[in-house]
Amino acid sequence: MKIKQPEIECERIVLRELLISDASEILFLRSDSGVNKFVKREAPENLNEASEFIRRIRNEIESSKIYYWSIALKSQPKMIGSICLWKISDDRKSAEVGYDLHPDFQKKGIMDEAL
Repeated sequence: MKIKQPEIECERIVLRELLISDASEILFLRSDSGVNKFVKREAPENLNEASEFIRRIRNEIESSKIYYWSIALKSQPKMIGSICLWKISDDRKSAEVGYDLHPDFQKKGIMDEAL
């Protein structure tokens, strides 16, 4: 059975499904030095690697290993960041939160709203 995460609507933003069409945004977010200043993770080198990352994340969502949303403004569906729950405990009572946000949207309370 295919798992579909709910879309979550907040005051200014929408947490929506991660799409293959988000590949260019994933490429930027996961490779930009400013966005990744405090994160050690492997960066995709091109759109194909970004698309493969998206496919892997979607598979992990379907198997309930993680929960992952693209962050978009209500007024514009383009992905500006992401937020996820991962490293979910076996008893499903705890998890780690991961997130990133395009620099143009930082310091505006968007991540507080997403959390």
